[in-house]
Amino acid sequence: QSLQDLTGDGGVRKEQLRPGTGQPVPPSASVAVKYSGYLGNWNKLFCSNGNSKYPRLMKLGKDITLWGLEIGLLSMTKGEAALFILTPEYAYGQRGCPPSIPPNTTILFKVEVLDFIDSEECDAFFELTYEQRDRLPLEKVLKVAGTEREFGNYFFYKQCFKIAKDRYKRALSILGRSSSSKAEQSQINASKLLLFLNLSLTYLKLERADRALKYGELALEMDQGNAKALFRCGQACLYMREYSKSRDFLARAQCIQPFNRDINNELKKLARYYKEYMKMEKEMCCQMFDPLNS
Repeated sequence: QSLQDLTGDGGVRKEQLRPGTGQPVPPSASVAVKYSGYLGNWNKLFCSNGNSKYPRLMKLGKDITLWGLEIGLLSMTKGEAALFILTPEYAYGQRGCPPSIPPNTTILFKVEVLDFIDSEECDAFFELTYEQRDRLPLEKVLKVAGTEREFGNYFFYKQCFKIAKDRYKRALSILGRSSSSKAEQSQINASKLLLFLNLSLTYLKLERADRALKYGELALEMDQGNAKALFRCGQACLYMREYSKSRDFLARAQCIQPFNRDINNELKKLARYYKEYMKMEKEMCCQMFDPLNS
């Protein structure tokens, strides 16, 4: 397969191994990539994150500063895999990077784009003062909060629950503004509701059931018939062994979604736990009164 010349001077050449889908990576994105860097003709590996199950998100221009690699990434889409050949001008230059990279070395990279999130509007937003943020149109604020939530979801699925929680909270802090119109307020509330549900689940994963319950109840204040919120509250109460409270929440959730398997399984779990709990209580009572009977 012929190599694609991305720079017009042969400085960055690309061979696509597998096509991706969607839009190419934008210049302000944070990307999750698997990469391996080689010297010469693929015989000496000098850097790789191939062993990492969940590569961290890296910001273009900040965490990824190799010019040729950045040019290569901007030509890629999500799911794509490619090989890149970078001449020294687009890699480590005349001086190289001793001891691993000699002077004037052509570098080879194998790259796979797992995911990316465009954070341009977020970056700009967090550089503004609080007064400037308050003057922004609501749809811009909602978009930034949505992107922060996307970051949270990314970290949640990578099981980095602490980071996910921080991103969700950061999104909530953006939505703290009060709104003049009812229509605007309902848009803000819809965004907040999603974040309350995300935080409730994240705190369950962090085994902080008290916090999970708090965010579940905040979601219910906005939407009292939200089956997901009722389910989260029921899970949190079960974790804290508040069995009757758990039953109330789960039964209400079941009324709304009678065929939801997760809700029904949680009710079965509750019944099992409650039975064991009653059995233990009975045994403890027997032990307490046993000496009196003998």
